[in-house]
Amino acid sequence: MVNSWWEIQVLCDPALEDTVFWRFETFGGHGTVSQRRKQQRQVQAYFPQVDFELLDVAAMALRIRQDALCAQLPNPQTTWQLIEDEDWAKSWKDHWEPQPIGDRFLVNPAWLAVPAGTERLVLQLDPGAAFGTGTHATTQLCLESLEMRVGSDDASRVVADIGCGSGILSIGALLLGVTRSYAVDVDTLAVQATAENAALNQLTADDINVQQGSLETLMATLSEPVDGILCNILAEVIVDLIPQLGEIAHPQTWGILSGILLEQSKLVADTLEQHGWVVATLWRRQEWCCLNIRRAG
Repeated sequence: MVNSWWEIQVLCDPALEDTVFWRFETFGGHGTVSQRRKQQRQVQAYFPQVDFELLDVAAMALRIRQDALCAQLPNPQTTWQLIEDEDWAKSWKDHWEPQPIGDRFLVNPAWLAVPAGTERLVLQLDPGAAFGTGTHATTQLCLESLEMRVGSDDASRVVADIGCGSGILSIGALLLGVTRSYAVDVDTLAVQATAENAALNQLTADDINVQQGSLETLMATLSEPVDGILCNILAEVIVDLIPQLGEIAHPQTWGILSGILLEQSKLVADTLEQHGWVVATLWRRQEWCCLNIRRAG
């Protein structure tokens, strides 16, 4: 059981915000959130003390400072403190507000009332210690891609969600009309968060089948290929998964891949092409991109 967490805050130029998100993710951060501070952005995340020592905190702060230097941006201000287990989640939740995403979604913190009069699809969310609040550019790009991909005539579609985090993409797909999602994540906290968020949105285990594991778990679970693949994780992990994606796909299967920095997109696209996939569109938000893919031929 984790007893204490490092709360790490970075006050930075807005142009550095996505890079800080990426650094937090690569170091294993939880509950990442961003908020405006006058002309700057304050990005914060939480790291379990049992896995993350003071030396790790200092190393990450140095990397973020180097990122700013390479981008010719002002030096960020990084601060940290230890907080108790029962306080860490509340600290970032205090600043999270309902957030419209794309044309149809409203991601609503589960502890807040749904805004009156909204005509959007309300996605109730309490990510707990899992990645995926809707504040990060990669999650937003994936939800917007889902809006374009899944329509009212796609009600029979089944998707796989690899690295499901909070379950936000699976839930979004189901709200749009997908009938079932098979979700996996290597993190037990993510599996728990996905199941709990499914219940918050009146979805059952039949709607979202969530398991601890990765692509191999899906290959062992699925009785037939899926219609869509969702994957919002680091580019390095995606590249490793691509050679086996065809094992859960049929000729019409589409995919939405994100967590990819723009500079990494060519490597990912080249690897996809080598294994029978085509990048149909690339959507960009600042330094991040989302690849909408389909089977070649």
